[in-house]
Amino acid sequence: MGNPLQPRFGDPLPGITTTERTAFVNGRNEFLNRENPAGGLGPIFNRDSCVACHGGPAPGGGSPINVTRFGTLTNGVFDPLTALGGSLLQERSITPQSREVVPPQALIRAQRNSTPLFGLGLIEAIPDVTILAGVRTTPVDGVKGKASMVIDVTSGQARVGRFGWKAQQATLLAFSGDAYVNEMGITNRFFPTENAPNGDAAKLAAADQVADPEDTIDPANGKADIDRSADFMRLLAPPPPVTLSASAAQGRNVFNQVNCHLCHTPTMMSGDSPVAALRNKAVNLYSDLLLHDMGTLGDRIVQGDASGTEMKTPPLWGLRASAPYLHDGRAPNVDAAIRAHDGEAKGSRDRYNALTPAQKQQLLDFLNSI
Repeated sequence: MGNPLQPRFGDPLPGITTTERTAFVNGRNEFLNRENPAGGLGPIFNRDSCVACHGGPAPGGGSPINVTRFGTLTNGVFDPLTALGGSLLQERSITPQSREVVPPQALIRAQRNSTPLFGLGLIEAIPDVTILAGVRTTPVDGVKGKASMVIDVTSGQARVGRFGWKAQQATLLAFSGDAYVNEMGITNRFFPTENAPNGDAAKLAAADQVADPEDTIDPANGKADIDRSADFMRLLAPPPPVTLSASAAQGRNVFNQVNCHLCHTPTMMSGDSPVAALRNKAVNLYSDLLLHDMGTLGDRIVQGDASGTEMKTPPLWGLRASAPYLHDGRAPNVDAAIRAHDGEAKGSRDRYNALTPAQKQQLLDFLNSI
């Protein structure tokens, strides 16, 4: 039996109040809940619960499940084929007649892997100015980075995006509302418009029997399902730390020597927060939360401020429990993920490839200990 006091993946943040712990438990229950058509699921969707894609090694983690993005180029400009249901494919449906497919016009297809959600409350609490301070006006080793600026749908304010592979959402409530409508087909107060199967309004009307918005606020507590899900993510602890072995401790030096730290910033500080457990904390995420030009590693999908070659630096904490790797899950292990780096990261990739086998192992031991 393990030590019950030892932090585990999926635990709540340490130091939260009794009220916050109740919100965490209620949010976790919603996260685990399987939706059905009577509750608004569909008519097109990808999965019927949050945990279906975010379940390993505990609720709130990632999974090997990918979703499909598509689009095409029109006169050299990316076209998400919005009128045909793009750029996100909903691969499941509540009726055979409402099934969505990738349209033949889509010359670009990309996969997006389900990412872990551990510690997202700490990431949400990092001030915009802290992230913006990481943008380099003059590249260092070819690394510059840029912030993804978005209009937060929950506040109407311009904010720095930080959630999603393209940093397309700035707050966890927006991230939750976006996931409910696009991954489960459940409309809500921030995203009240249902996705039509390949843009076909007639197919939508024939299959959608629940009035929008489908996720409504409970007057007893002032929260809808998207709020409860956001509570769970906000109060979810970061990945539990691992004591570094001698090899991993040396690997931390190698990490800096090959300039991994230029994008994978080891630590940022959170700022003010209504949750005391999130306030002014060291966030050991190993990411700058910026977009970087990744060259051939980009997914060719333009989304918000992110070009087809730009991706957000994924946090590395908890890496040991989040295989497969890269935005499309193509890399079965960390070594393969590093070797696939390109664009602004090619300098670090080339230095990694030039390391001795012992140095590579030290670096991998460190990355698997974060």
